[in-house]
Parts: sequence; structure tokens; C-alpha cells
Amino acid sequence: MFDAAQSAVEGALAAGASYADARVMTRRTESMNARNAVIEDLSQSESTGLGVRALIGSSWGFFASADLSDRAARSAGEQAAEIAKASALVPGPDTALADDDTPAQAHWSSTWQEHPIEDVSLSEKGDLLVSVTDAMRSVKGVSLATAAYAIWDTDKWLVSSAGHRISQRIVECGAMMNSTAVGDSETQRRSYPGIRGQYGTSGWELVRQVDLPGNAVRIAEEAAALLSAPQCPEATTDLILGSEQMALQIHESVGHAIELDRILGWEAAYAGTSWLEPDKMGSLRFGSDLMNVTADATLPGALGSFGYDDEGTPAKCVPIVEQGTWVGVLSGRDSAAQVGIPSGGCVRSDGWNRLPMVRMTNVGLLPGESSLDDMIAATDDGVLMDTNRSWSIDDKRLNFQFGCEIGWEIKNGERGRMLRNPTYTGISPQFWGSMDMVGNKDEWIFFGTPNCGKGQPSQVGHTGHPSVPCRFRNVRVGVRG
Repeated sequence: MFDAAQSAVEGALAAGASYADARVMTRRTESMNARNAVIEDLSQSESTGLGVRALIGSSWGFFASADLSDRAARSAGEQAAEIAKASALVPGPDTALADDDTPAQAHWSSTWQEHPIEDVSLSEKGDLLVSVTDAMRSVKGVSLATAAYAIWDTDKWLVSSAGHRISQRIVECGAMMNSTAVGDSETQRRSYPGIRGQYGTSGWELVRQVDLPGNAVRIAEEAAALLSAPQCPEATTDLILGSEQMALQIHESVGHAIELDRILGWEAAYAGTSWLEPDKMGSLRFGSDLMNVTADATLPGALGSFGYDDEGTPAKCVPIVEQGTWVGVLSGRDSAAQVGIPSGGCVRSDGWNRLPMVRMTNVGLLPGESSLDDMIAATDDGVLMDTNRSWSIDDKRLNFQFGCEIGWEIKNGERGRMLRNPTYTGISPQFWGSMDMVGNKDEWIFFGTPNCGKGQPSQVGHTGHPSVPCRFRNVRVGVRG
């Protein structure tokens, strides 16, 4: 595999590239879905190929091939260089690259106790999905119960003209389930451990820890109870968000906004740019003093963790917000050079036939000193919401409205009646500026998002979001229409 990548780099350099890198990737996947105690789908796949980038002047060229022979690999490098030459005909300054670390000659692997494909039988995994959907469907009022798991086993080999020669193996998996209750005039759903499930760079032990069977009846009963729960009232009040909803809040209003390619205007077509401006980094107030965010690709077991990014930059922890001040971004070597900072090591692609781009790693909120119980006890009048149901955010990642699956009224420091269709809205810096209580390390969970979309052609990224429950003051809730 290294030989094929080396041939591609040599072909690109011989064709005039000033820099080139090539990745060979092999990925095995497996997923299964169950609906109302019946397995509806089992998918298994394996794909291998090579992708090579070439830099000439102002422009990158990229070419991919499933043929790993020496001749085909060298040709792929040459064609990547030809594409770069054609793109460089458009006038523009030469693309600079941030200084690289000492070229790595290394191997890195994630860790697991039970390999989710090799050590766990299909029958065991199928029995799990069937049993939890059967348990959910047994609850009166529930008419639809689904469950699923997904597994990715990826090997990568990277060679660059800067001297990198890196191999990696990353095993990822996770699972989810949801229960839907249908009433006379509306439908309510409860999901566990969230709408996307829980995923990480881990083995099947993660699925066991999530404990789908132990939560199946509970979420089904909550779905049924929501049908008769009162509507979340429209008000301006204190808002407590559970950690799963906080993960989505971080993803949409922080994670995408700090991608440097969006900030520079390089990425706009899929989901907009960003309200942040490079010259304000280090001084702009993003939130309250309790807001501390990092992008940490070194967290064991988190879905956005790895050893090296697809440019060979070692995984690192990048400070993003420190005591409410915006201090960092997600970047690669080319975008970092534009603003004069080191690469954040955040460049990845979702396969051998896609161009690497800036992606989130584990963008998460560092824990504080409070607990969810503390927040409820300290709230005289408010709403607790959790588990995302819908989201909408503008093309600057600034104004947003989110809906949650479930809410509870908070009165005089106690959790009260369940509320259906809870929503809240805000503007990122004002919203984060109103945060006055942050959950502690005992409640810190590394949520995984396995379906983050970005780019054209579209790529699906795996990102992590360490999060805790938080309280926000004077937030508009119950907004509809």
C-alpha cells in the first residue's frame, strides 16, 4: 500500500507539482436495521482505492483510482498534477502551506476490546435489535419501534512529498433506537441515546455500555406520555439543556462556525460560511466566562479521534474558546497559512475517492463545577429540554432555532410536568453569553455524530462532541411557526 502511494506522489512531482500526498484506504462497513422486531436490512461492504493531491501554484488537483498497480498509481499522480495546472490558469497568489511538523514515520491504531465485526456474531447483533424493538412495541400507544447499529473498520496509508509515511487503523461503531407513538392529532418520538445514537472509536463494548435493553421500555413510555403532555408554552425563561442536545448545539453553532475554510469563504455552497472574522480571533467574545471549548483529536474513544490527519499532522488539542473569548479554529496546512497559524491537524476525507478538507475533530465543551441537579435546584422558573428533534441555523451559523423531543417544566427548584414539542431560539454570541451553569466532569459524555455533511461532492464526516448539561438565562422558548 505504501508503494502505491509513493508511486502516486512521484508521478505528481514528475508532472510539476510543488507538493503532493497520496492516501490508500481500505474500509469495511457493516450496518443492520430492525423495525418492529423484524430485521429489515443488513449491509456489508468493502472498498479500497487511492486518492492523490497535487499542488501547483494557486491550486490543488485531485485524482482517485481503485487500481493500485504501480502504473495506475503513477498515472493518478500525473493526472492530479494536470488538474492542478488547469485550475492554476485562474489568476491568484500561490497557495502556501503552514510549516509541517517533523515528517512522521509512524503507525497508529484505535483500541477495542471486542472487534464489532470479527468478535461479535451477526446473530447476537440481530437478536439485540429485535429484542429492543419488541420491548418498545410492547408499550401501549407505541406503533413504531426501530433500532440500528453501524460499524466502520478503516486502514489508511499516507505518503507525502514532505516525507510522511504513516499507517493507521481506526475501528468505529455505535447503535441507536427510537420509539414512535401516534395519537389522534400528532406523532411523538423518543430516541436513545439520541437521534443519531452513540458512536465512538471503540469496539462493541461501547454498544454494551449504552445499554439499549435497559432503556427500551423507558423511552417507549415517554413517547406515549408525550401524546397527552401539555404544549411547551411560549415564554422568555431560563433554559436547561441536557448533554445530548448540548452536543447538537455545539456542533451547529460552534463546530461549523470555527471551520477556517468557512471563515475564509472557501466553503459556502453546502451550509454557508461563518459569522467569525479572522482578525477578531483572540479578542471576540463568543460566550460567558464559563464557556471553554476545545477541538481535541486525542480523546480516547471519541468519534473524532485519530493519530494523524490526512496531511500527516499529528492529532492535537486545539483551544477554541477560553473563558468566553474566541481563540482558535479548525484548520489544515493551506487554510492555516492564510492567517499565519500552525495547522490544527483537522483535514480528513470520508474515503479514498474524496478530497481531504477541514472537518471537526472532537469539538466539545469542557466541564464546569455544577450538576444537572444543581441547575434544577437553582431555577425558580424554567424549562429543561433534551434530545434533538429539529434544527435550523442560518448560513452564517449565527441565528438558530432548535426543537427537542422532550421537555420538563421547572418550578421553584423542582422538575415538574412533562412538556411536548419544546423549542428554543437564539443568536450564537448572546445565547452562549447567557450560559451561567455548566455540568461537571461526572456528567461529561463524548457524544459521536457519524453523519456530518459537508462539501460538494458531499462527504459524511465522523465528529465527536464532549458535552455536559448547561443552563442559559432569558431564552425564548416555545416559539412556533
